[in-house]
Amino acid sequence: MKIIQTPARFYPYTGGTEKVCFYLSRELVKKGHSVKVICANEPATRDSVLEGIEIRRLPYIAKVCNTNITLSLGKELWLETCDIMHTHLPHPWSADVSAFIALLKNKPLFLTYHNDITARGISKFIAGFYNFSALKFLLKRANKIFIYHENYLKSSPFLKPYRNKIVILPPGVDLEKFKPLGLNNTDKANKVIFFLSILDRFHFYKGLDYLLQAVKKITSKIPLKLYVGGSGELLNYYKEFVERNGLEETVHFLGFLDDETLLRYYNLCDVFVLPSISSAQEGFGLAALEAMACKKPVIVTDITGVAEDIQRQGAGVVVKPRNIDALSEALVYLLSNENGRKTMGDNAYRLVKENYTWQRYADITEKEYLDI
Repeated sequence: MKIIQTPARFYPYTGGTEKVCFYLSRELVKKGHSVKVICANEPATRDSVLEGIEIRRLPYIAKVCNTNITLSLGKELWLETCDIMHTHLPHPWSADVSAFIALLKNKPLFLTYHNDITARGISKFIAGFYNFSALKFLLKRANKIFIYHENYLKSSPFLKPYRNKIVILPPGVDLEKFKPLGLNNTDKANKVIFFLSILDRFHFYKGLDYLLQAVKKITSKIPLKLYVGGSGELLNYYKEFVERNGLEETVHFLGFLDDETLLRYYNLCDVFVLPSISSAQEGFGLAALEAMACKKPVIVTDITGVAEDIQRQGAGVVVKPRNIDALSEALVYLLSNENGRKTMGDNAYRLVKENYTWQRYADITEKEYLDI
C-alpha cells in the first residue's frame, strides 16, 4: 500500500504526535509499504528520506493553536497518489485539509486522535469554535479513529457519537533506543529526579509547576536534584520560580536533549515524574514509557493512559493531578526506598516489553488499513 501521513510537524521536531507518526511509519516501511509524510517545515529542514520514509516539508505562514498553517497542503495532497491517508489531531489544519482531499479523491481516511483540542486565553475561543464545527466533519469522515486508551472515550465529549469506529491502540516504545545501560546515579549526596517536556504554553498541562512546588516542599527532608529536559517559551517563567524560591542549587534546566543525552538521563535518574494535569490534553505519556524501558520507576497522575498498568503492575506510583501533597509524598517514598525503586523499575521494564511495542502498534494499524 501507499500511505500518506499528515502530521503538522515531523522529525526532528520531537513531540508525542511526531514520535507516534515516525515509529508507525518506520514499522509500516519495514512491512513493505510505501510511506510519505507531508508536514510543515518546522524546524527548517530539507526534504529527505528517513529510514525509508519519504518526507515532504511545506512552508507555513503562521501557527494557530500550535498548528502550522501550510497553504500548499491541499495542492500537494491532491497531486499525490495513495491508497490510505492517515492524519492526526490535535492539529486541525493538516487534519481537516487531509479529510477534505480524501473525500474528493474517495480515499480511506484514518485519524489518530492523540487528545482533545483545548487552549488558553483567546485561543480557547478558536478551539471551542473548531470543536463544534469542523471537528464533527473530520470525525464523521474518518473511516477509523485510533485512541490510546478506553478512558479517553469516556472523558472526551466529542468521541462518544463515533464509538463504532474507534480502535483503542496504546503507543509503543523503541526498545532498541530506550534500554537499561547499567548506569547508576553517581551523585552520592543527592537523589535524582528527571522530568521531560517541551516548555511552551501548549505543554503547560505536563504539570512542571506542580512538580517544582512539590520539590520545594521536600528539599529539607531529602537531598535531591531535579533535572528538567526540554526548552520553549516558558523556560524563563520556570527559571524565575526557581530563583524566587531559592532552588537554584536543586533544579537544573538542561535544554533540548539529543537522543544519546536523553537516554543517559533516563538511566541516571532515580525516578521519572510526569505530573500531567489535563485529561483532555494528555494523550498517553510516552516519556513515562521511555523511562520505564530504562528500568526506572515513575510517578504519574491518574489521567495518563499508562497509569492503570503502572498501578496494576507495581511499576511506580500514581497520584491525583494538581495534588502537591500527594506528589511530594510519592517522591519522598520512592527516593528513600532503594529496594522499592529497584522492584518497581524491574516491573516497569517487564510491562513495556510485554505490552508496549511499535511492532504491535503497526500490526494493528495495518490490519485496520486492510480491513477498509
